[in-house]
Amino acid sequence: MTISQMQERKAELGYTNEMIAEYSGVPLGTVAKIFAGVTKSPRRDTILALEKIFTEKSGARTAYEDSGMSESAEDIYSCVREAAAEYSADRRGIYTIDDYYALPDDRRVELIDGVFYDMASPTLVHQDILGRLYQIIVSCVDRHPDCKLYIAPVDVRILADNTTIVQPDLFIICGRKDQDTHRVNEAPDFIIEILSPSNRFHDLFRKLHLYMRAGVREYWIVDPENGKVTVYYFEGEELPDTYTFEDTVPIRISGGHCSVDFKAIKDKIL
Repeated sequence: MTISQMQERKAELGYTNEMIAEYSGVPLGTVAKIFAGVTKSPRRDTILALEKIFTEKSGARTAYEDSGMSESAEDIYSCVREAAAEYSADRRGIYTIDDYYALPDDRRVELIDGVFYDMASPTLVHQDILGRLYQIIVSCVDRHPDCKLYIAPVDVRILADNTTIVQPDLFIICGRKDQDTHRVNEAPDFIIEILSPSNRFHDLFRKLHLYMRAGVREYWIVDPENGKVTVYYFEGEELPDTYTFEDTVPIRISGGHCSVDFKAIKDKIL
């Protein structure tokens, strides 16, 4: 595959340079120079690494976005888990929680395995959905005194190490969790992330793998652009459940006592 063909495929799939760098293992600076035309003759091993993500069936975003179309649920889940594991392997950085708290207050980032990831300002639709989800879920959580609901930005030290701090859009913690006045120091029981154009890759793959290995019990990915909700219930069956914005989605960790009517949310935001 030529660079020109990869550029066309990149535009067709909507891949960013960061996504390509993460999946291929090619440094981001190298990827940027190649696709900007600065590097005219990349090394052969670099070309092969880049070519892989445009030709293999397990391409990251294709696997997710084809869900409900041509792929079976088992194929999709297999691709997502494979991609999530591959993206996180050997990507450890050098930064720690001390570096995180030393950053200027106006810089919004998450720290995962020692690497900083910038967080763009959320869209109005993102915030509208987040606020409505909070309103719906808080009434249920309030009936369970041992559980608390939190909304971003709240720091969560989700792993028992010094290299990871995240800020989930919305999360529930139940029972006695390790907390202080600044942050939660254990994995939440339930997390919701709402996709925006700038964070799709981050939430679909990088944080999916993080939440799986951290011990989160249930993870929802809300996709306003495609009107979908993907639910990973890590304590139950392996395959995720996929819903639309016409459905009522049960919160699995509640044992059937809590659910979210996404049609009601959709009718108010559109």
